[in-house]
Amino acid sequence: MRNKLTAIEIKNAGDGKLFDGGGLTLVKKGERGKWVFRYSHLGKRREMGIGAWPDLALAAARKERDRWAAELARGVDPIDARQLAQEEERQARDKADPTFAEMVDIVFDAKRDGLRGDGKRGRWRSPLDGHVSPKIGRLRMTEIDQVKIRDAIAPIWRTKHPTAIKAIQRTRIIFEEARYAGIDCDPFVVDAARRMLGEVRHQVEHIAATPWQEIPALWARLDPDTASGLCLRWMLLTLVRFDGCHRATAAEVDNDGVWTVPAERVKGREGQVQDFRVPLPQPAVEIVDAARAVGHDFLFPGPRGAPVGSRAVELYLDRIGETGRPHGFRTAFRTWVQDSDICTFDVAETILGHRIGNLIERSYARSDLLDRRRPVMAAWAAYVTGAQSADVVPLRG
Repeated sequence: MRNKLTAIEIKNAGDGKLFDGGGLTLVKKGERGKWVFRYSHLGKRREMGIGAWPDLALAAARKERDRWAAELARGVDPIDARQLAQEEERQARDKADPTFAEMVDIVFDAKRDGLRGDGKRGRWRSPLDGHVSPKIGRLRMTEIDQVKIRDAIAPIWRTKHPTAIKAIQRTRIIFEEARYAGIDCDPFVVDAARRMLGEVRHQVEHIAATPWQEIPALWARLDPDTASGLCLRWMLLTLVRFDGCHRATAAEVDNDGVWTVPAERVKGREGQVQDFRVPLPQPAVEIVDAARAVGHDFLFPGPRGAPVGSRAVELYLDRIGETGRPHGFRTAFRTWVQDSDICTFDVAETILGHRIGNLIERSYARSDLLDRRRPVMAAWAAYVTGAQSADVVPLRG
């Protein structure tokens, strides 16, 4: 193959196409140009850009032409071969250095089985997806430093501090898992970003709770003919969280008046929760009997038959002028127990579904204290419904 061009000829040539032979062509315009490899494959003429001139000199351009001409000689379209090579390079790069958003997906998939409801219930990803990934999600892990992390979280560091803490904690988890996977990144940059964000004097805002002394008056204002009012009464009587209550069914209550809350509606980590038994006081049993009498399975069906929603319950409390929130019912009970000294610590905590003791202690003490909880629940129900005054005789169960 005889070459037709020299470096001097290219430099002195005017605008236009300069042919070097073997399909190599330089399209020149002014002081710049582009190299093109022209070839025919399966009877079709094609042109393949192989670099810019003068960045790619004549000798280097010929080597590129020869490289792709060899592919053509093997019966492979050079453009297809290059696209395949580029895709393989991208895959190798993504494996060795994924973007932050890709790494979030990898870590989340690895953790999914240990999260409630495949991670959706606890919204594990929410702080990352809402505040971190929009800022640094497209950056590769090796490109992210403490300044970029700081800038991503700074807008919520003081205004939404609890969310910001979750965001930075989970960002560190992403970096830790990436480091374990062999990616060249350092979790220290997250620690440095947190230091750069500075101290925050954050005042924890507790969920508004109705004082236990006002609970009987609240009970009287809750309309049992509405799904929201009846659900709130149930929550007062059982002291179970809303997620456990609002989908309660008559079928979950046995003939002994024990309601079994399925594990999937009990708060806790996947694999670490189990069904929770609740000894129902008489007013709660009457709610179940009424639902069975009219053929309802859900105890608190909304207008379209679906269980009442959390927003409907919140709005109901707003309409009746109650500032306390449903979760605060549990606080009211716990304070009532403290002030009345009606039962022991472990009974009160078990009523609330809290775990008592460390792992070793729980491995031996496996009772759910059902019989000891019954009289306490009955006494609380009597107080809530106004059947008994605030002056209760300690049971110490």
